[in-house]
Formats: sequence, structure tokens, C-alpha cells
Amino acid sequence: MRRLWWIPILVVAAAAWTLADERAGLPARRRLDADLGLVRERIAVLQDDIETLRREADGLDADPFAIEQAIREELGLAQPGEAVVRLAAGRTAAAAPR
Repeated sequence: MRRLWWIPILVVAAAAWTLADERAGLPARRRLDADLGLVRERIAVLQDDIETLRREADGLDADPFAIEQAIREELGLAQPGEAVVRLAAGRTAAAAPR
């Protein structure tokens, strides 16, 4: 029994080293937990974006006018004989002078 006295000391020293180690101990665990929280928030935002895009895609499938509107807004295209007017960012269209 006298020869095994160093085993509890070794176990305590290893536990202390693990807790204090910046790369693999508690500080690393706290950083990983924080990162996990950020990633979960990002996943929630992306899932909301996916749902919004799904609804938009369903609307495009169901309504031909919605397709035309999306083409006009996203691509800035117009039908023959129409003119595309682009306003500077932050400006709105004003009524034509009388």
C-alpha cells in the first residue's frame, strides 16, 4: 500500500492540469459553449430565411404576375416598349410636375 501513495497525487495533478489548460480545459469549454450559442442563433436566422424563400417560391409557382414582378424587381428588366427607371438609394419617386 505504501508504494501506491503517488496515484491520488497524480490523479489530482492531472485533473488540475486539465482544468487549467487553455487549449483543452475549462477555458476552452467556455469558448466552445459561446461559439455553440452563436452558431445556434445563426442556424435559427438561416432557417427563417429558408422559410421566407420557400413561401416566396410557392408564391411564384402559383401566380404568373408574381413571376413578372420578381423579374422586374430582381433583374431590372422590362417588357418591350417600357423603360426602367432606377432611383438613387434612399430616394423615392416624386409625383410628376403639373
